[in-house]
Amino acid sequence: MRPAADAGRQTRRRCCGRVFSVTNTLSIDRARGPEFDLSTSFGRDDDVLVIGLVQGEKSDDSTGDPTLVIGDGILDDAAASAISDALSAVGATGSHGEVTKLPAPASLPVKTVIAVGLGGADDLDDADKLRQAAGIVARELDGFKAVITTLAATDLSAIAEGLFLGSYRFTSFRSDKTAPKKSPPQRFTLLVEQKRKEAKAELTHAVTVADAVAIARDFVNTPPSHLYPEAFADAAAELARKSGLSVEILDDTTLAREGYGGIVGVGKGSSRLPRLVRLTHAKKDTKSVGLVGKGITFDTGGISIKPAAGMDHMTSDMGGAAAVIATTILAARLDLDVNVTATVPMAENMPSGTAQRPGDVLTQYGGITVEVLNTDAEGRLILADAIVRAGQDNPDYIIDTATLTGAQMVALGTRTPGVMGTAEFRDRIAALSAEVGENAWAMPLPDELRDDLKSRVADLANVTNHRWGGMLSAAIFLREFVPESVQWAHVDIAGPAFNTGGPWGYTPKGGTGVPVRTLIRVLEDIAANG
Repeated sequence: MRPAADAGRQTRRRCCGRVFSVTNTLSIDRARGPEFDLSTSFGRDDDVLVIGLVQGEKSDDSTGDPTLVIGDGILDDAAASAISDALSAVGATGSHGEVTKLPAPASLPVKTVIAVGLGGADDLDDADKLRQAAGIVARELDGFKAVITTLAATDLSAIAEGLFLGSYRFTSFRSDKTAPKKSPPQRFTLLVEQKRKEAKAELTHAVTVADAVAIARDFVNTPPSHLYPEAFADAAAELARKSGLSVEILDDTTLAREGYGGIVGVGKGSSRLPRLVRLTHAKKDTKSVGLVGKGITFDTGGISIKPAAGMDHMTSDMGGAAAVIATTILAARLDLDVNVTATVPMAENMPSGTAQRPGDVLTQYGGITVEVLNTDAEGRLILADAIVRAGQDNPDYIIDTATLTGAQMVALGTRTPGVMGTAEFRDRIAALSAEVGENAWAMPLPDELRDDLKSRVADLANVTNHRWGGMLSAAIFLREFVPESVQWAHVDIAGPAFNTGGPWGYTPKGGTGVPVRTLIRVLEDIAANG
């Protein structure tokens, strides 16, 4: 996504008795990553060779020499020996993520060789460690246009994903003054022994998945000045239609008329009014999955306002919506044999004279009344409406995901999502998430916490009267809106969706795209196994 200076669409809005114009300046036209190809030999345009290096085995008194990982017959013995000797001469160890740059041997048609440490021999069986190593070396490749690598000899899919995601940059809002002077590579060529159809299919799948992660990152990284509910809905619809999805958008008037009290209540404090987006990938005679994602385009906390420090990070409070939209688009691009419908509520949580107050009671879609004790617990209010709507489709499964609670980070840190819900489905998602390296962790829903959500005046309160088990209580609140016959899981990504520290592995600063890879793996598993 990038802002379009003069291609915006004018709409007219009424607020506080005044009519004013808003320009939708969000356009989706950027290439998110490099091109990828397979080859059995070097090309004339290749700038740099990237190879893997594995640590030597440790003995009682020493560590053996590191070993090149290059695949059979890809480099001749003389070139491999020259590279190995040069790496030993500069002290390269092969420790995970170590990057070493060398002049290339004269026999190779590139000027530079870059080795990335893959860790110990056992780490070659860990797809995510390989993915991380590829991401680390990708960040060292700015300025090179065409990269050729032997890393695919380890795990083609993991390497391709890591290189793509490690090459991700978001510079759409930088002027020439601060834009990076060097760009990531435009092309990666993966050296293989033979160009098999299976390898090509594996590469295509990996790049398609990585591109969907990048779509989610782009949405999260777009500032709330440009990504507000209407613009978010329009941008999601544009991408979805290009991928063959059917699209439905409910505007603020329709939401109010049809009784979406949670979405309307949260959004009524902002001049930028809420939306509900529905995207459908339809397949006949197969399992159906409802995806729901929290789309708070900016969260001040409302009347229960947040502290100023770190509030800028609340631009990421639509990370769940971004992931669900990207996953549904990905399901269509992969033509998965499973029905997928995304139900995505979008609102901006602002304090104003029209905002909901602590103590207000709203009626959720479907009729349950909720006492709003804390307006900063707004995500569960819009999710509840969306979950009820998703349940009306009679899906076999519902998965909702959200940057929902700070308690998630207290419990699990900033990199580990929490997954709660129907026990069997929860555990299935946790296992599949571990396979792709997003590592969602199964958490309980203790019965004793349900009584703490009782309200003095309504069916439910939106928060408990204590700080214990906040992530779990939020999921218990959402469970009240899930049809009894549906397998359900809630994935809390409050920390993992947005990296406030420095880059690591294939994860940049800012939007991460979590949990797109978990969600698509779950959809693929449902398509294959029901």
